[in-house]
Amino acid sequence: MSHILAARRSAVVPRHGAFAALEPHDLAAPVIRAVLADAGLAPEDVGELVLSNALGAGGNPARLAALAAGLPLRVAGLTVDRQCAGGLDALLLAMAMVRGGLHEVVIAGGIESYSRRPQRLRSFADGRPPEPYDQARFTPWPERDPGMAEAADRLGRRLGIGRAAQDLWAMESHAKALQARPAGIVEIAGLATDPFARALTPRLCARAPRVHGEITAANMAVAADAAACVVVVSERIARGRATAEIVAGKTLGDTPELPGLAPVAAIEAVLSAKDRKRLVSAEIMEAFAVQAIACQQGAGLPREIVNRDGGALARGHPIGASGAVLAVDLFHQLRATPGTGLAAIAAAGGLGTALVMHAPG
Repeated sequence: MSHILAARRSAVVPRHGAFAALEPHDLAAPVIRAVLADAGLAPEDVGELVLSNALGAGGNPARLAALAAGLPLRVAGLTVDRQCAGGLDALLLAMAMVRGGLHEVVIAGGIESYSRRPQRLRSFADGRPPEPYDQARFTPWPERDPGMAEAADRLGRRLGIGRAAQDLWAMESHAKALQARPAGIVEIAGLATDPFARALTPRLCARAPRVHGEITAANMAVAADAAACVVVVSERIARGRATAEIVAGKTLGDTPELPGLAPVAAIEAVLSAKDRKRLVSAEIMEAFAVQAIACQQGAGLPREIVNRDGGALARGHPIGASGAVLAVDLFHQLRATPGTGLAAIAAAGGLGTALVMHAPG
C-alpha cells in the first residue's frame, strides 16, 4: 500500500502576475520544503522526486527543483510530460515506486510557469525560416488534432451542453472559490491564496470574448503558474500517522478529437461500487466548463461534491501542475471531511487520468 503523508501547493496565479519572474524550480523549492516539514521528514529521507512539467525547455526540471530545495544530491529527479494529466501521473508513478519497494518516500507533483515558458520554433528541411507555434502536435494526423478550444466546443455540441450551462458552471466555480479557504498553500511572493476568483455575473459572461464557438474567456480557464507536491510513503513510514491512502489510479487513452471525455473511462476503471458509496469529494479539472460538466455527468458524480471549493475556472490552469493541484486540494478536503475522494483530469491527445484516495475518520 502507499499513503499520502502531506500535501502542499503554491497559489495558482494567472501568467504575468505575481509569479512572472520565478522559474519553475523557484516555485517548486519552497513547496517541497514545506511538504517535507509537514510530513515530519528530513531531506535525507527522500528517495525520489517526480514532477510533471509540460511547457519548460526540457533538461529535467525535477532535478533543478531537487537541488534548489536542498534534497540530497543522490535524489536524481524525474520529470514527466503528459500535458494536463502529468501532475496526477506523477503521483501514480510515486505510488508504483513505493508499492514496488524501490523507495519508501517519494515526493510527487507538478510545476509550471506559463510566464517563463520558452518560445517554440518549428524548423523545416527545405530552408524556410523557423515558424513559431503554440500547441504541440498531439496526434500524427492534422485533421484529428484540433485546438483545445475547438475540441471543447465540439464536445459541447456533441453532448448538448450549451453556452448557458457552461457559463452557469463557471459562475458557480467562482462563487464557491470566493467563499473557500483552501488549506495547504505555501506563501510565495507574498501570496498565500489564489487571486483570480471574482464575482462572475451573467452580464460579464455575456460580454466575454468568444474563443471558439460557445467557448469564451469566461468558461475556459486562464493560463497560470503554480507548483504542487505530495509526499507518498510506504506502509511502514505511514504507520501511526494521519494519512490518506492512495486506493487506485489509472491513465487511459481515448478519442484524440474529444479529450474532454477521456477521464470518464479512467474514473469508471478506478472507482469501485464501494468507493462510490463513501465518496465525499471529487476534484474534476475545469480547463473548460464543458469538460467538467461532461465528466461529472458521464461518470455519474453527484454535483454537490464536485469542486466544492471551486475549480480551475476560478484559479487558472498551470498545465503540468494542474493534476497535482487537484490532489493537494482533495487531500486537505478529506482531512476535514474523512471519506473517499476522487481526482480526475483530461489531457490533450485524448488522455484521462483518475486517482482515488481515502482518509479514515
